[in-house]
Amino acid sequence: MEGRRLRRFDRPSPHSSFLPVSASASTATAAPVTTANATVTCCYCDFKIRFLNQPLFRFGRTHAAFFRFWFSIGVGFALSLVFAVIFILVWVMFYGRDSNNTAFFFLFGFSPSVSVGDAAYVIISSLIAVSVHEFGHAVAAASEGIQVEYIAIFIAILFPGALVALNYDLLQALPRFTVLRVYCAGIWHNAACCAVCGLALFLMPVILFPFYTYGDSPMVLDVPSTSPLSGYLSPGDVIVSLDGTHIHNEHDWMEMASLLDRQTLQNSNLSGFTGLRAVNGRKGYCVPNSMIEESKKIQLVDSQSGCPGEFTAFVTVECSDTSTSSDVTSEDGQSNKRESRHCLNAKDIVKLNKCGDGWMTTVTNQSSCICSKDESCLSPVQLVGLVWVEITYSRPSPECLQLGRDSISDSGTADFVKHGCGGTFVFVGDLITMAHSIQLTTYRPRWTFAFVAYLPNMLEKVLMCVFHISLTLALLNSLPVYFLDGESILEVTLCFITSLSPRKREKVLQVSLLGGTLISILAFLRMFFLILW
Repeated sequence: MEGRRLRRFDRPSPHSSFLPVSASASTATAAPVTTANATVTCCYCDFKIRFLNQPLFRFGRTHAAFFRFWFSIGVGFALSLVFAVIFILVWVMFYGRDSNNTAFFFLFGFSPSVSVGDAAYVIISSLIAVSVHEFGHAVAAASEGIQVEYIAIFIAILFPGALVALNYDLLQALPRFTVLRVYCAGIWHNAACCAVCGLALFLMPVILFPFYTYGDSPMVLDVPSTSPLSGYLSPGDVIVSLDGTHIHNEHDWMEMASLLDRQTLQNSNLSGFTGLRAVNGRKGYCVPNSMIEESKKIQLVDSQSGCPGEFTAFVTVECSDTSTSSDVTSEDGQSNKRESRHCLNAKDIVKLNKCGDGWMTTVTNQSSCICSKDESCLSPVQLVGLVWVEITYSRPSPECLQLGRDSISDSGTADFVKHGCGGTFVFVGDLITMAHSIQLTTYRPRWTFAFVAYLPNMLEKVLMCVFHISLTLALLNSLPVYFLDGESILEVTLCFITSLSPRKREKVLQVSLLGGTLISILAFLRMFFLILW
């Protein structure tokens, strides 16, 4: 929460505010000058800072011409935003029943689900965004010759915030548009902060290019012990491909996981098997017939064609250009599933060439069976709803990364594994949970230092949080709500309507503020409850 200015325009006395009001300029000169002090009451406490008053005033007065032009642009932006936010708020309240998440994101700037690990980023970003907002008010006032009395950080009841206290008498003597520049400065600076953060995020790959590579393959930053990939991947490993498709960044990783999950679900629905197991989307491997003959010595565990220990059940895939089936049919016409299943070691199978039309990188020819005459196309069998995927990873060295890129263009990864640069393993399970269980970064350091690998990810999170919180401050302070900038902006704007008498103007202001506050509270409560429930 960001506090309103203590000094109001066109009000008989500032002392009616629930916030503490400092003495006027003439009284303050007689009191001892302190750099900081605090106020504590039952429902309000603050910490006032005064040592920045003179530096901010000198800075604003030195560049007064530029700041007047700069904040004049901000007036137009802030007024447009005020009307836009009012429209959006009313629309969300009465018509936005099916888009509550989108509306919440737009109004608040970020999702309400913030993890405990991100709390530090939120706190740091909040300090930056609030400082930028208050700096705008202070410099705008200084450019008009008004010195800041103090800057306060406060907690009112349970809501934190900050404010800049300005001299009420001097504000009264200024033209209305000048006062509007001061009141709109915070919103305008938050908008400028959003633009700077957005530009920095966009240019980060270029800025960090001398120190990091970007967009080649994502690097693993963290693998929690609860992750299903724990024991297979470790921090510093680079994910090269998922099911043979090259992964360039975190977005590719999540998109490919989602695509494979949907594809498996569709194949399960279209599967001819109605039991608990099904062929996994015709993902096959060219298995030598000699290996298949050897697998016949392995006894199946039960009638469900389960395999013992580290072995996995495979079934022969029908070629798309043939009409013959590899299943052995019994006299009663039923398929003999027990004889068509083969128990094979998945670690050996993933090193073989691929076949079938279930792979994302299927070779486009008239037949999905590209195996030789001495090989058969076998596909893994698992429980419906579980996804079979191959994950290829590499170790962080230039030779291994180049070999990993070369392995993507080939059907196998034998050379890649032989050089000890990583390898390929099979994951069978919930693919979406697996994809979210590890932390990745698109940036890879050019030098192998442990801490520098985390810097781009940290910088990216801070910029994103500052962007979202600045957007939140700009939008909230644009609302016609008590104790926020929107109240002061609306009050000064109504003064431009000369057809209204002071009494009618005051009545319109109070009705607008009361209505805006009630609608805002109801809209926010409605969105919170919809998201929580």
